Amino acid sequence: MSGKAYECSIDVVVIGAGAAGVGVAVALKHAGVENFIVLERSSVGASFAAWPEETRFITPSFASNSIGMLDLNSIAIGVSPAFSLEVEHPTGKEYASHLRGVAQFFELPVREQVDVLRVTKVGDVFRVDTGEETLRAKHVIWAAGEFQYPRLRGFSGSEFCRHTASVASYQDLPGEEFIIIGGYESGVDAAYHLAYCDKRVQLFDAGCPWKDESSDPSIALSTYSLERMREDWFEKQVELFAHTPVASVLQVDGGFKVKAIDGRVFGTKVPPLLAGGFDGSHKLVADLFEQREDGFPVLSEHDESTVASGLFLCGPAVRHENHVFCFIYKYRQRFAVVAKAIATSLGLPAAELETYRRWGMYLDDLSCCGEECATC
Repeated sequence: MSGKAYECSIDVVVIGAGAAGVGVAVALKHAGVENFIVLERSSVGASFAAWPEETRFITPSFASNSIGMLDLNSIAIGVSPAFSLEVEHPTGKEYASHLRGVAQFFELPVREQVDVLRVTKVGDVFRVDTGEETLRAKHVIWAAGEFQYPRLRGFSGSEFCRHTASVASYQDLPGEEFIIIGGYESGVDAAYHLAYCDKRVQLFDAGCPWKDESSDPSIALSTYSLERMREDWFEKQVELFAHTPVASVLQVDGGFKVKAIDGRVFGTKVPPLLAGGFDGSHKLVADLFEQREDGFPVLSEHDESTVASGLFLCGPAVRHENHVFCFIYKYRQRFAVVAKAIATSLGLPAAELETYRRWGMYLDDLSCCGEECATC
């Protein structure tokens, strides 16, 4: 393909081919939308494939489709990673292979190795500029995810830390003693694997997620993580520092000094591991959304931008009031909502999407959800 830009007209451009992008693309097909493409900067499931070697899904997979319940890690009706992978807690690489299989099975029009440079609204259509071409689309679905956009700030000296998202394998990390900043899922996961390798770990968190009594897994640790924290080697090798926010990290001769807000100072010979979460890719299109007070996009009832009509958001950054859709089994419930809105604007009946309701994948009434609703 030459480097010369050209234009074409498309009904929908989906940006990102991870769990959200593949899942919403399947929903578009079920809604009768045919003229759409999925653009992926790397390859299908690339963010999952980049997980640390040892990291696994905290949500368990079960092949329960036969009784009318979807596998918690499924992103489409009729498919189950438990069935295809025969693993209860898949690794990132295993799940990436599952997503590739789903994309092939549904014959999704995915274009890999396409770097989206910018998205702009020009009149009634969107201009999507990539490294090789310019596309024009009536609708855009931003589903680029968050793992490739780690949060690298939060305190002075955070640049001296290494984010857990950059770790290829915990067993290969040099050093015998580690400091981990952040005690939610990523931090506990890192501590677990390092402790398994007989490393000493000090784990710091501003709160105490391992003791949080909330039933919302977006706030409290998963049962999977809590269970692993009870392993003998974890209790022996990991020292927990709850309610201990970190004030700064300094690089000194022979290592690093981590200073807590309360004034205590801790030393480590290797860069502290930062498990502080992710900024998310939605920041790249922040100019096309209004912003909530917490920095997440303001969305309509159809997960559409309130300032750039035709632009939709799918994935873990979806928020509605206090409802957080940060896990696959949460945000997959909005795929049909987005697909239905787009199909309606294209004059398509999208009757097949009603099947999604029976499978718990069509949540369009958020009034049913309380503050600690198990599904949202």
